[in-house]
Amino acid sequence: MFKSTSTSMIVVGVLAIIAGIVALAWPGVTVLALVILFAVYAFSAGITQGARAFSSDGFGPVLGHLLLAVVDIAAGVAALAWPSPTVLVLVYVVGFWAIFGGAAEFFTGFAAGETAGTRALFLLGGLVSIAFGVVVLSRPGVGALTLALLYGLFALTYGVTQIAAGSQLRSVGRDVGTALHRAA
Repeated sequence: MFKSTSTSMIVVGVLAIIAGIVALAWPGVTVLALVILFAVYAFSAGITQGARAFSSDGFGPVLGHLLLAVVDIAAGVAALAWPSPTVLVLVYVVGFWAIFGGAAEFFTGFAAGETAGTRALFLLGGLVSIAFGVVVLSRPGVGALTLALLYGLFALTYGVTQIAAGSQLRSVGRDVGTALHRAA
């Protein structure tokens, strides 16, 4: 069991590193891939809503699911037909998400019962998120490439940690196997 899990962690880590390298080498392609992934998601959501419409009871739910299916499919078509505005919307979503999430994190720093260190981390993390959101929103073109580059750095980091964890798990598996063999 340990060997198969550790092997899968190592493989996921290697694939993440490859994705990170691709994202860092070709950030424009990465942004386009995000648009395509959004379109695929919208199409699959549209198909799901269509299926739910035909399994619903009554006119209201059927009509609602069919309308959602049409909207989802239209969003997928629009994303593929006009990738630049789709990227712009993605950048705005991430920018506003960072600002609102950062504000929530900042105000969490004032919650009762937190230690001074935890408060400081909440405040600092909130301010960094807000600053990131403002920067992304102020320069959306640069923000799209920044998102691609951040994804690449995240994928590289995640890949390295998965490989390290998989290697440690493989080592633990050998140690457990040796201990079980000696105990028998």
